[in-house]
Amino acid sequence: MSEFSLSCTVVSQEGDRLYTFEYAALVTETSTIVIEQYVQVGLIEPIGSMLHSREIARIAQVQRLRRDLGLNLVGAIMVLDMAQEIAQLRARLTALQS
Repeated sequence: MSEFSLSCTVVSQEGDRLYTFEYAALVTETSTIVIEQYVQVGLIEPIGSMLHSREIARIAQVQRLRRDLGLNLVGAIMVLDMAQEIAQLRARLTALQS
């Protein structure tokens, strides 16, 4: 994937590496059209026309839930949102216990 390192990434003002929709489509084995749809429904939040690695990971998680569990897009989003909420609640519980 070294041929994508310069043409598909930039570094944000905060020092984070950002990636193009094309790169995200390649690594998540989807298409830029699907990624654009995910942006439209609010599943991922681009920075301009670029994506943070956490957004690419979210795309991959949704794709995996849809492929492996047969969930539709809404179901996959709900599972991810609930998993994130559970992780936040566990972190708060751990902080309160210590």
